[in-house]
Amino acid sequence: MSEPFHPAPDSVSRARLAVCVFCGARAGSQPRFLELARRTGTAIARSGATLVYGGGSVGMMGALADAALQAGGEVIGVIPSTLVAREVGHGALTRNEVVADMQVRKQRMIELSDAFLTLPGGLGTLDELFEVLTLRQLREHDKPILVVDDDGYFAPLVACLRNIVAHELASQVDIDVMERFDTPEAALARLGLHAPPT
Repeated sequence: MSEPFHPAPDSVSRARLAVCVFCGARAGSQPRFLELARRTGTAIARSGATLVYGGGSVGMMGALADAALQAGGEVIGVIPSTLVAREVGHGALTRNEVVADMQVRKQRMIELSDAFLTLPGGLGTLDELFEVLTLRQLREHDKPILVVDDDGYFAPLVACLRNIVAHELASQVDIDVMERFDTPEAALARLGLHAPPT
């Protein structure tokens, strides 16, 4: 059973929980990926939490932010200057922080957030997920790490992690902090966040 969640004292706003979402900058092969991003953005906004994400306007990231904004949510983006130069930065966020590079981006998103929620994505998404997993293993934070395992998307990753544990190259306790949920609403409920019915 999961431990009760309490927001960090340095969260982005004392009145709001800040949830950082990692997800793809591409739309993916299935229409459900964009729909999942929209559902997540809407649910975060309607629950009263702040969305923190990578600041992009394309793919799942763009759908996530657009949905949160349309639902009246507070959205904070953190984007490297190189991506701004490629004109993929979102221009209508509550706040969009432009940082030097990808490493600073991850650090800043971690600082701003009380919890991390991962949706399907590619290499960048996995990089962000493993960053927070590794930092938690090193006891540099104790923030919840949640994964929305849409239609078994992360099942191969979980199998890989189990294999790593079986070879005694990681501890099960450090893998177990990655909590899996079937829906974004269930993941947010773990944080005590509930979107009111429409």
